[in-house]
Amino acid sequence: MGDPMEIRRCRDKQELGRQAAAEGAEAIRRAIAARGQANVTVATGASQFEMLAELVKAPGIDWRKVVFFHLDEYPGMPETHPASFKKYLTERLVRKLPSGPQAFHFLNSLADAAAECRRVGDILRQHPIDVAFIGIGENGHLAFNDPPVADFDDPEAVKVVHLDDACRRQQVGEGHFPDVDAVPATAITVTIPALLRADRVMVVAADARKAAPVAAAFTGPVSTACPASVLQTAPHATVYLEPASAAGLPSGP
Repeated sequence: MGDPMEIRRCRDKQELGRQAAAEGAEAIRRAIAARGQANVTVATGASQFEMLAELVKAPGIDWRKVVFFHLDEYPGMPETHPASFKKYLTERLVRKLPSGPQAFHFLNSLADAAAECRRVGDILRQHPIDVAFIGIGENGHLAFNDPPVADFDDPEAVKVVHLDDACRRQQVGEGHFPDVDAVPATAITVTIPALLRADRVMVVAADARKAAPVAAAFTGPVSTACPASVLQTAPHATVYLEPASAAGLPSGP
């Protein structure tokens, strides 16, 4: 399997954002230098705020040579809704870049969900991912691959999944919805094998609410009971933590 994934313990969320963005930006620059283009997936959620704020300022990147994807979306959700992931990324990434990207293959929430999975899955197969920025959910999910639906050998690149109660409660806790009943029951998500096929995986996890899933992911067995535990098998992954999110791990450098 080679070297294990690396865990970086940062001083605070600001340093976490700087380190993850700087190393991700360097991987983007290398891909552009090698092939004239970089393919990048980007996560959403409160844990990504500091990283995205730094990434859009990264020097030496011709964003016109970058093709973006995102990880998940709610079927039927208009992009004007506060919980829309397209809205989040448009406001926090696309509009902050010094130039528009070559393309941003947003998941179309208003299209037929099954057809949209096939469409974006086909594009992903044509654009092997160079850098994947991802997070870890409060239930240990990667993207919206919750424990009941996570599949480490999933043959699909993008699929429709049912969200578990813990995931839906997280969406309420992050301020996207007034209560659990308002959270959609399903989502479109990029699958775990598709995420881990990226050349570099940058895992950004911040805040005390991530301490338990981080501890389960990196001190427990590799199991779909905690989907993020599969990162233990990914030597091309770097995990960025700060004191609150690393609180459940054994002390170390």
